[in-house]
Amino acid sequence: MVVTFADSVNFYIQRYQMGISERKQRQLEQVRSAILAQSWQIVEEEGWDALSIRRIADAIEYSTPVVYKHFESKEAIRSAFSQEGYALLASRLHQAKRTHDRPTDQLMALSQAYWAFAEEHPKHYQIMYGLGIPTCEMVRETQEIMEVSTVFHGTIEAAIQESKQPNADVHLKAMTFWSILHGLVAMGMIAGPGDPQTAKRILEDATAGFIKALVE
Repeated sequence: MVVTFADSVNFYIQRYQMGISERKQRQLEQVRSAILAQSWQIVEEEGWDALSIRRIADAIEYSTPVVYKHFESKEAIRSAFSQEGYALLASRLHQAKRTHDRPTDQLMALSQAYWAFAEEHPKHYQIMYGLGIPTCEMVRETQEIMEVSTVFHGTIEAAIQESKQPNADVHLKAMTFWSILHGLVAMGMIAGPGDPQTAKRILEDATAGFIKALVE
């Protein structure tokens, strides 16, 4: 194959254009990361209500149209943080599940991991559950939420298969389990700092009661 001068020129032009494209993509990613980092700092220090697109733009020294190019609204930023939170929660739940073989033991481990996540990431948790337990539509549309839902459903399905109620509704039981955990976490957040040992006993008692009703 004979390579002509024109072929060589076209090759280097394409390489040059690819380089420009890659640099632009990196710059876009850097700006997006800066927006999220500054947004999170504001939320951590002053709360969600203090966050605004203008405030973010001023803090990162860009114009508001640049911020809007990445996030169309404050709610879009909330969604990004929510997805991040669910990804962290899913990872924590997967780790907890792997520590046990029996489904009932896994359920207890999941409840403890869920509580620990909420304690360690309260801002994330509040953003994730600002509107309550995710709807079925939200679960289907958001991969990170789907991951959390799948852990709960899979574990409960395995527990049901070993139970005296093999025809129990897996989805119903999974949503009940999730609701129990969220309710306990929400009550803990409202009540504020208290006796951690008492909170832990309540969590274990509620989870044990759920497991007993599930398998017997």
